[in-house]
Amino acid sequence: MDQVFSADGTAIAFERQGSGPAVVLVGGAFMTRADSAELAALLAGHFTVITYDRRGRGDSGDGTTYEVRREIEDLNALIEGPGGGAAMLFGMSSGAVLALEATASGSAVPRLALYEPPFITDDSRPPLPVDYVEHLTELVAREAYGDAAAYFMTAAINLPDEAVAGMRHAPFWAGMAAVARTLPYDGRVMGDTMSGRPLPLDRWASVTVPVLVGSGDAGAPHILTGARELAGTGDNFTLQVFPGEEHTIAPKDLAPALITFFTGHP
Repeated sequence: MDQVFSADGTAIAFERQGSGPAVVLVGGAFMTRADSAELAALLAGHFTVITYDRRGRGDSGDGTTYEVRREIEDLNALIEGPGGGAAMLFGMSSGAVLALEATASGSAVPRLALYEPPFITDDSRPPLPVDYVEHLTELVAREAYGDAAAYFMTAAINLPDEAVAGMRHAPFWAGMAAVARTLPYDGRVMGDTMSGRPLPLDRWASVTVPVLVGSGDAGAPHILTGARELAGTGDNFTLQVFPGEEHTIAPKDLAPALITFFTGHP
């Protein structure tokens, strides 16, 4: 493990493998760099692959006050340091929206790939409660991390209460609760894009680099709808649908598409 220091002095833990053009993998809710390890290994034969713990997770530090721009500064520190001054980004779920925001803000990103940003832009499922981030923040402030994870699973993922109650007894639950303090961060990254209203496409009008928007066709319908909306942002956005895939896609199925896109040729 190595680390870089973000603009506010926060230490960001990362690992690097492979050689060639740099690619940074940006995880979604609950994810640490360990969750990207298999995909990183598949890409490392073509690229310098950087996996990292987003602030507040794993071995990374955290600031006293959260702002989305701080996470963009974390990415910039990785791009400018181990990335060598420019790096392509792959973002998963809410990490896709963070990668999109970083690119829109002017980060040195020559190509951007996204998988299933969890937009809610139609009425196929309930939107997030208007006080979603506020309630998560209150739970985290009380150190009710298990309750925060459960609230995320019901309000954001739309799982039934009884399913989440059963998950609390699963071996993986402790790991989710350990990262749950950062769930309000993902909520802030998503902003109003889970409100059931059309995407604010002008929000990303400054993104002019090639963008791949990936989505499975076997998961929640609103995810594919949102991906299609985002892909309509401009001619530089391309939609790729992965048949039979859901929100959790096997790295072996995702890696070939990323290699093709990031290298710029089949």
